[in-house]
Amino acid sequence: MNDAIVLDGLFKGYGAVPAVRGLSLSVPAGTICGLIGPDGAGKTTAMRVLCGLLRADRGAARVLGHDCATAALEVKRHLGYMPQRFSLYPDLTVGENLRFFADLFDVPAAERKRRDAELMAFSRLEPFRGRRAGQLSGGMKQKLALSCTLIHTPAVLILDEPTTGVDPVSRREFWRILRELAGNGLALLVSTPYMDEAALCDDIVLMHAGRALAQGTPAAVAASFPRRLLEVTGADLIEAGRRLREASIVGLDVQRYGDCLHLVHDDQAQADAAARALAGTGAVLAPLAAGIEDVFVEMMSRADAEVAM
Repeated sequence: MNDAIVLDGLFKGYGAVPAVRGLSLSVPAGTICGLIGPDGAGKTTAMRVLCGLLRADRGAARVLGHDCATAALEVKRHLGYMPQRFSLYPDLTVGENLRFFADLFDVPAAERKRRDAELMAFSRLEPFRGRRAGQLSGGMKQKLALSCTLIHTPAVLILDEPTTGVDPVSRREFWRILRELAGNGLALLVSTPYMDEAALCDDIVLMHAGRALAQGTPAAVAASFPRRLLEVTGADLIEAGRRLREASIVGLDVQRYGDCLHLVHDDQAQADAAARALAGTGAVLAPLAAGIEDVFVEMMSRADAEVAM
C-alpha cells in the first residue's frame, strides 16, 4: 500500500518550548492511524504541520507525496481537516453549512447535489437539514463538521480529537462512519485522548511530551508491555490501596482502573508480598493481560523518570 501521510523525524517548537520531538509515522490509504495522548502531547502541532498551517523546524511532512511546506496549496486540494473546536456557522442551517463549504472548496455545480445527498445519507442528518447548526447536539455537530470536511471528496482526513465531549452513543456512531470512510480508501489520521478509541484504529502512536513512546497495531502495542500485571477486585479499593502503600513493596506500582486496581510488578516475590498485604480484605488477585492504557501509563512513567534524572 502507498503511504498517503508521512512524517519523517518531525521537530517543531514554539520558541524554546519543544512541542514535537522526532516524530515519524506513515498512514497508508484505507487505514486509520490514531495519535493517542493527553493535552500537550504534541498531537495538534503535528497535525497542523501536515495541514500546512505550521512549518516544521526539522524533518519532513508529506501528504500524497506532496511536501506540506512547499506545496501547501496542492496538499489542501486533497486533504480534509477537522479541528478540535466546532468551527461551523451556528446561525446557518445544516444544509446551508454544506452549501457554504461547497462554495469554499469550489465543488462543481454538477457534483453538488450528488455529494449533498451522499453526505446527508451517511451522516443521517437529512431529517435535520433545516435546523440551525447551533441547535444540534454535540454528536450531530461533529457529524455535520465531518460532512463539511468531506464535501470536496478529499483522499486524506485529519481529525483532531473529533469525539471529545461527545456522548458514548454518538462516539460509537462517529467511529462507525470513520471505519466506513477508511473502507472506501481514505487515509485517516485521528487524535484522541480516549484509550478505548485506540483499539478502533489500524495503527496507533502513543505520544507524550512531543515524543512517540510506542507505535504499531493496537495488539502489538498492548503486547509490548514490559512487566507483569495483576488485577485486584472484590475489596474496598481505598483500604486495599492504603495497605499496599503501607507495605512499601519495592518495585510494585499501584494504579486505579475504575472498579479495580492494577498492580504492576516484575517478579513473583512482589506479587506474593502484595497478596500478604491484602490478606483478610476479600481481595481477589488475578493475572491480567495488559491493555493499551497500561502500556501508556508505564511508558509515560519511564519517560518522566528519565527526564527527572
